Amino acid sequence: MITKTKIAATLTALTLAATLAMPSSDAQARGWGGALAVGLIGGAIVGAAVASQAHAGPVYVDGYRRCRFVRQYDAYGFYVGTAKVCHYY
Repeated sequence: MITKTKIAATLTALTLAATLAMPSSDAQARGWGGALAVGLIGGAIVGAAVASQAHAGPVYVDGYRRCRFVRQYDAYGFYVGTAKVCHYY
C-alpha cells in the first residue's frame, strides 16, 4: 500500500470513529457543535488526499512517446538491471 493511501485510510477510520462516538440525543438547534467541525475537517483531509492522486498518471502533450529499455550500472560499473526510459516528441 502507498503511504498516502494508508494515511487516507487511517483518517477515514478516525473520522468514522469520531462520528460514532458522538452521543446520540434529541436534535436541538442550539449551535453548530463539534460534529460539524469534525466532519468538515475530516472531509477536507480525505478530499485533499484523493485529489492529490487525480493527476498522477503520465502526461502526453501533442506528440509521440518512444520507450526503450536502458541498462543500469552502479557506481562500480556492475550491471544492476534495466529501466524503461521514454522520450516524448
